Amino acid sequence: MRDCRQFYIEGKWVNPTEARDWEVINPSNEEPIATISLGSAADVDKAVAAAKKAFESYSQTTVAERVALLLRVIEVYKAKSEEMAETISLEMGCPLSLSRAAQVAAGLGHLLEIVKVLEHFEFETLQGSTLMRKEPIGVCGLITPWNWPMNQIAAKVAPALAAGCTVVLKPSEMAPLSAYLFAQILDQAGVPAGVFNLVNGDGPTVGAAISAHRDVAMVTFTGSTRAGVSVALAAAPTVKRVTQELGGKSAHVILDDADLDTAVKEGVQACFRNTGQSCNAPTRMLVPRTKMAQAIVAAQKIAEATKVGDPLTEGNHIGPLASRAQFDKVQRLIHVGIAEGAQLVAGGPERPEGMSKGYFVKPTIFAEVRNDMTIAREEIFGPVLCMIPYEDEAHAVRIANDTPYGLSGFVTAGDIERARRVAKQIRSGNVHINNARVDFGGCFGGYKQSGNGREWGEAGLAEFLELKAIFGYTPRVK
Repeated sequence: MRDCRQFYIEGKWVNPTEARDWEVINPSNEEPIATISLGSAADVDKAVAAAKKAFESYSQTTVAERVALLLRVIEVYKAKSEEMAETISLEMGCPLSLSRAAQVAAGLGHLLEIVKVLEHFEFETLQGSTLMRKEPIGVCGLITPWNWPMNQIAAKVAPALAAGCTVVLKPSEMAPLSAYLFAQILDQAGVPAGVFNLVNGDGPTVGAAISAHRDVAMVTFTGSTRAGVSVALAAAPTVKRVTQELGGKSAHVILDDADLDTAVKEGVQACFRNTGQSCNAPTRMLVPRTKMAQAIVAAQKIAEATKVGDPLTEGNHIGPLASRAQFDKVQRLIHVGIAEGAQLVAGGPERPEGMSKGYFVKPTIFAEVRNDMTIAREEIFGPVLCMIPYEDEAHAVRIANDTPYGLSGFVTAGDIERARRVAKQIRSGNVHINNARVDFGGCFGGYKQSGNGREWGEAGLAEFLELKAIFGYTPRVK
């Protein structure tokens, strides 16, 4: 059992104001692996005070100084990468191979990208006699989820530090150990005292205190749409900036000129990756009605070949869901899909055969799903795919956009111009054409109830900056 009950405030590991122990559970065997403390509003006050004090000097550092700091963080992060991968696999169940190749790599990718952005970003531009100046917004509250812990922490911390902001981080209490290690990395890299602060806790207490705090200039949140609404409501009285990356129900439009078997294989694998616990996962597969029978056969084959196993075992498989609450939710929605009359192609309720412990689920596929069914409307957040038939291209676009969400989209086609045309019609913050990988130099964020604001790259840096106009900076030319 790890003892991680201290918080990182003003460059030191400190005890919580009041002891409130919380056990971190290994989702593969349901056994406790660590103890953390759940913080209070008093702990948030201390962390925010430290960040506010540090902002006075850190906000005045040069770009070169911040680049040097981030490069030191990168070197320590690289040295701790295997420990980080093992930590993530233990706390949230991601297979070790995926933790190394994607979870840890994503955090490093954001750190490397923000250094590249800093090296060319223009914080000041002259427009006539007016100086347009971009300045750090202030103390930032960062609230992150459990499903991609390093991706989300680095996607917020890296641009905040690059901008000259100071931060208070509240990671998910379900997967806090990677954040604890990340704080140790920043401490070893020499991040100045108070620039980065970590307070563990739950959303209704620590998350709410950060969101409502009068000295927090900005709160950036990643999580469910329901929780995002709570954050925005708590932040509203202080009129702080709020950016949110929330839920998703992304459509994968397979056009009729695509290589169907390949498109289905890639779509199923993308849906199941990270045990389906990705807000941008392509969980609605839209298939031409005339090709649905062939697509079902291909999808069933991939689902039945998908292995489920211990996340610490080497190999190509998916792990458990991250928590009991998530396991219960996914099981409930699988039962709902059956009750609503969707065709169960693979998987189904209960654990996979031979597994009596752990939050493992069967890779599940429903076909002949209507877009008004619960399983096509709600974010399931598990390895559950809905296959929906469509009549023509225009119909496919209507179905893809008929959702309260708008985080991501996927288009597979033989004709690249046709794929581009459809991608431009999908109302989401990003779209992948022909299984394209993400680009950390692009941006990430959603339309509609998937949130507001953008992360990653230059767009992510801009969220942590205020724009100031200084009139008469130079004499006006007569």
